[in-house]
Amino acid sequence: MNKTISPEYLWQTIRMETELAVLQEPALASFLHLTVLRHPNLAQVLAFHLSSKLSSSVMDARALFETYEEALGNNPDIIQAAQADIIAYYERDPACDAYNLPLLYYKGFHAIQAHRINHWLWRQGRKTLAYFLQNRASEVFGVDIHPAARMGYGIMIDHATGVVIGETAVLGNDISMLHGVTLGGSGKETGDRHPKIDNGVMIGANASVLGNIRIHACAKIGAGSVVVEDIPAGSTAVGIPARVIKTGDCHIPAEEMDQRI
Repeated sequence: MNKTISPEYLWQTIRMETELAVLQEPALASFLHLTVLRHPNLAQVLAFHLSSKLSSSVMDARALFETYEEALGNNPDIIQAAQADIIAYYERDPACDAYNLPLLYYKGFHAIQAHRINHWLWRQGRKTLAYFLQNRASEVFGVDIHPAARMGYGIMIDHATGVVIGETAVLGNDISMLHGVTLGGSGKETGDRHPKIDNGVMIGANASVLGNIRIHACAKIGAGSVVVEDIPAGSTAVGIPARVIKTGDCHIPAEEMDQRI
C-alpha cells in the first residue's frame, strides 16, 4: 500500500467523494447513504455492501452481514488488504479517478474482498459456508476463486469477468490482472497443482497460467498467452505456449499497466 496514504485519510476521502456524489446525483442519495455515509468505517461499509450484493433467498442480508462483521472484526488484515486494493485501482486504472469507485462499483474489487472473507472462513474450518459463498460470488460477480487460494495485498483485477483462480494458487503483493485470466491446474493431478504469482506481476486479458509453476517477480504475461513453465523475474512472455521475448526488465508491470509487449 502507498505509505503516503493513511487509512484515516483514505476513509475520509471516500466519505467526501461520496458526499459530493450525493450532491451531483440526488437520485442515488439513498443508495450512497445506505452503502457508505451511514457507516462509521470501511469495515462496516464492506460488510454491508457485500452482504447486500451476495444475499439470496437462502441467505438473507442480515445473517450475511453478521458473518462478514465477524470475519472483519477477527482479522484486521482483511481491511488493510482492502485499503491497499482500493489504492491499487486508483493508481493503476486510468478510468478510476476517485477512491470510492472500486468500493461502490467495481466487481473485481468486490470479488477480491468476498474471497478474502471466504478464505478466513476456510481457515476457520467453516468450509461448507466458504463453498456456498464462493458459488454465490461466482454467480454475482462472474469471478470464481477457490476459498483456499491465498492472496497478498494491492491486488487489482480489471473488469474481472471470467477470472478463475484455483485452490492451491498463491498470489503475492501488488499484482494486476485483467478479465478472463485463469490460474488453473494442468490436469487431474491432486495436491499443490496451481500457479504461484510473485510480487509486481501483470497478467493480460484471457491469459491462462496452468500447473504448479511460478511467475517470478515483475514478469509480464501477454494477453491470450498460455503459460505452462516458470517465467523468470522481469521477463515478458507471450504466445501459445508462452515463450519469453524480453528479459531483465527492472520495471513493475503491475503498476505500469502497459498492455503493449
